[in-house]
Parts: sequence; structure tokens; C-alpha cells
Amino acid sequence: MSEECTKTDCEGCGESGCGHRHGAPAKEAANAGSRVKHMIAVISGKGGVGKSTVTALLANAVKKAGQKPAILDADITGPSIPKMYGITDKAESNGTAVLPVVSKGGMPVMSINVLLEDENEPVIWRGPVISGTVRQFWTEVAWGDVDVMLVDMPPGTGDVPLTVFQSLPVEGIVVVTSPQDLVSMIVGKAVRMAQMMNVPVLGLVENLSYFECPDCGKRHEIFGTSHIEEVAGQYGIEQVVRLPIIPNQAQLCDAGEADQLGNADLETFAGKILKKLETKEN
Repeated sequence: MSEECTKTDCEGCGESGCGHRHGAPAKEAANAGSRVKHMIAVISGKGGVGKSTVTALLANAVKKAGQKPAILDADITGPSIPKMYGITDKAESNGTAVLPVVSKGGMPVMSINVLLEDENEPVIWRGPVISGTVRQFWTEVAWGDVDVMLVDMPPGTGDVPLTVFQSLPVEGIVVVTSPQDLVSMIVGKAVRMAQMMNVPVLGLVENLSYFECPDCGKRHEIFGTSHIEEVAGQYGIEQVVRLPIIPNQAQLCDAGEADQLGNADLETFAGKILKKLETKEN
């Protein structure tokens, strides 16, 4: 790979004399105080689709299934997980490593907002610094025993997703989208990046899919007709779930009560993913 090379890996590269052709980059070693069985990244091709809410729903579903979850908030410039879980405490050290902050409902979280003195302070950093911080959330944080770690990614396919895929032991991704005509393109970008990094797509979540009238029960597709099944078929994604617009859900997040979030369909979806990970482990 030359200095001008933009490939994410060396597959298919014709530069036989390149000194960088040594296979995929080595994964970063976890902190000695971490014992994480599985890691799933939650990504979206664009912002505004409720990716962090879906991350919280998945983490809560893991907990409801009797396993130990944790959330690594990799969205450095737009962190929302601590606020959603009502976390105001700052991260502390045990003398050798940083400890995640635990919500009142028992969710371990690491985010840039639990390190900043003022959570409203903007993070105006260049890409390499942001990527380095994400790696530190893995290498310098003692997570303890975790069955499933959810990584809340920033939108798009930039520096942080590339860093996470290359440096952290991600076993698969969950793609979050919304019911709009450009969904195929958005999902396609996320899926193709995962394919380039040899990371499987575990499932597809269509958030804000519809609104169900509390009076008559009729479903209204406010953001357009869903094409999620077609898109899933196009990219060979087996696990798909549609999540409705639930005003109370946003209110819980705004109030810092994300520990109370839940959705039966999403829990079934998460259960299938957990079973797949367990099968792979055995």
C-alpha cells in the first residue's frame, strides 16, 4: 500500500512490492480488566434515524435476555448515550484503568461526555485524535465481565467506523435506517463497507417505520412506504425488524430514563442475533 493508497485492506491489491501487504491490521488488545465475549456495532448510513435509541433498545434487550450488556459510545462529536441513561457522574480510575460509568438501571457506559468537565463542551478534534479516543475506550477502560458490548457508531462511513472495524473485535453490525426512498443507497453504503472489512451484517432495523393510532389501531406510514424487506433481500440480510414511532420513547430518552426502553419485536430480533453469536461461539 503506497502513501496515496485509499484501500481499507489489501484484498485484490496489485502492488506486489508493497511493504504494507501483511494482511488485515492487528486488533487492539482489550484492557486487562475487560472480559468481553461479543461485540456488535450499530451503524447507519446517515444521521437522524434514531441509531442511539436502537443501540439502547438492543442493550436493554440483551439485559432482559439474562445477559450482561455494555455500551461503548463511539460517537465522539455527537454523544447522546449518557444523557439518554441519565448519567451525570464522571468516569473514575481504579489506579490502573478507567472504569465505565453505570446508569441507575445497571448499564455500563463509556462516552466522551463522562470524561469532559462540561458535557456541553464541543469536541473539535481532527479525525486521528477522535479515532485514537475510540481505541482508548477499548484499551484503557476496564469493562469487567460483559456478554455483549454494543458500539454506538457515528453516522456514515468515515474515520471512526474504519477504526472500529480495523481495531476492535467486532463480530457483526446492525444497520439502522428509516423508511425513505433513499434507504437502499444508505443501507448499501453501510453494508458494502462492512463487506470490505469482512464484518457480517447481523440485521437491519427500520426505525420510525410507522405510527400506530392509539385510538383506532390503524398504522400510518408517516415517512413513506416501507421497502425494508426488498432492501434486505437485495443485500442478503436475514434478520429485519420495523420499529414504530413511539412518542413516549423519545420522552424517556429526554428524561434520562433509557433503562426503561423496550420493544417486543426488537427483543425477538435481538434474541435471534444472540443465538447466532452463541452458535458461532460454540
